[in-house]
Amino acid sequence: MKTIFITGASSGIGKATARLFQAKGWKVLATMRTPEKETELTMLENVTILPLDVTNNAQIQSTVQSAISSGNIDVVLNNAGHGLFGPVEAVNEEQVLKQVNINFLGPLKVIQAFIPYFREKKAGLFINTTSTAGLTGFPLSSIYNATKWALEGLSECLSIELSMFGIGVKTVSPDATKTNLFTAADVVSHSLYDGVIQKMLGSIQQSSEPINIAEVIFSAATDGKDQLRYPAGKAAQQIYSRRLEIGPEASRIETTKWFLSL
Repeated sequence: MKTIFITGASSGIGKATARLFQAKGWKVLATMRTPEKETELTMLENVTILPLDVTNNAQIQSTVQSAISSGNIDVVLNNAGHGLFGPVEAVNEEQVLKQVNINFLGPLKVIQAFIPYFREKKAGLFINTTSTAGLTGFPLSSIYNATKWALEGLSECLSIELSMFGIGVKTVSPDATKTNLFTAADVVSHSLYDGVIQKMLGSIQQSSEPINIAEVIFSAATDGKDQLRYPAGKAAQQIYSRRLEIGPEASRIETTKWFLSL
């Protein structure tokens, strides 16, 4: 029986992924900040709930060690994340650091904690949940985008760096999914931008269900392909294909025209 370790499994994509892998016969180590509040996953066979706040260095080490001690681990899914929307001139250092700590440093530290284990067994796969915001530029989410671009860059570099040990690295980039990302996000107000922010957020169509993204994650985990990026959802595939087709500069100009039309 194969095993997946998942961060951010309390809701949305993380929970849907935990349920899907369990249904496919995998053992699931589902981590979350408040495991005592979880009632659904605890009822499933071969699912173990572990505490993990990816901004807590000591807890990363202890939870990873507990996971490794519990038996063989095949896949690590870095899924925990947080949103921040608003103009760059209005965000403060605390908000920036929160984004960086959750969306970039958290996955990085989880990866660092698992590398020696995967290296020793000469096998293992890291899958990092990024975003279409990690594949192309969007306005008024610059800090969020920056963390996702950073995670994409880290993943690409690591896919090369860790290949000598038989360790794989992949990214899954969801489009706007029906999760609490937007409702739980920090939205920074500024009088000159507020109207545009609301129009932009209102224009986002959350078209994908969490299970749709979970199915892409399962494919990435099991298809055996040496493939780095998996855009997840129709919009994500269209956006990424369009950027590759016309190039990043033309893509930026198209997005600018859309933004100015709001």
